[in-house]
Amino acid sequence: MFIGHFAVGLASKRLAPRTPLVLLLLAAALADVLWPLFLSLGWEHVRIVPGTTRFSSLDLYDFTLSHSLLTLMVWATLFAGIYWSVTRYLAGAATAWLAVTSHWVLDWIAHEPDMPIYPGSPNYGLGLWNSIAGTLIVEVAMFAGGVWLYQRMTRARDTIGSYGFAVYVLVLLAVFVADPFSGPPTSVQALIWFTIVFECVFLTWTWWFDRHRDLRVEPA
Repeated sequence: MFIGHFAVGLASKRLAPRTPLVLLLLAAALADVLWPLFLSLGWEHVRIVPGTTRFSSLDLYDFTLSHSLLTLMVWATLFAGIYWSVTRYLAGAATAWLAVTSHWVLDWIAHEPDMPIYPGSPNYGLGLWNSIAGTLIVEVAMFAGGVWLYQRMTRARDTIGSYGFAVYVLVLLAVFVADPFSGPPTSVQALIWFTIVFECVFLTWTWWFDRHRDLRVEPA
């Protein structure tokens, strides 16, 4: 999944309105935030193999620490526990836990059988990435739902809250649609740096426009 994880972050605002969107998005994408860091440390590995699936050229043969269901539950518990200890906001902590673990479910739908339950377990995956059209339809529909829920919960306070959010949505859609047609990464190192920069830019952008939007109804 790609923008499907953004969809989860945006939709999570409905369950945890007091939690900043950037933290909800970070939770939903946490596995993919850890992944390039673990690649750079040599703890996980990936091969670039054009044609692995129709949507992606990545052979994700070793990413258990960041993406197995068991380790995601551990990361989710750590993330939610830290959030709870700072805020004492139970809805936010519970929603963050669910968002982190949702990553496995969405990737199980999208990936070839490369999603482990625990280190050393058999791998699973439904292979949605074998259909470009199917992937685009499913993820764009999810993203549209996430955007709609976020807009139902918030309203723009100024032009940044309005146009900053609108451009964010359009850029994400453009990057997602172009992804399967843009060719494979030139190297694993280029993939690592692109992923880190992309995540930093979009997490910062999320924080920026969300600060310029207010809740439509103040939570109790």
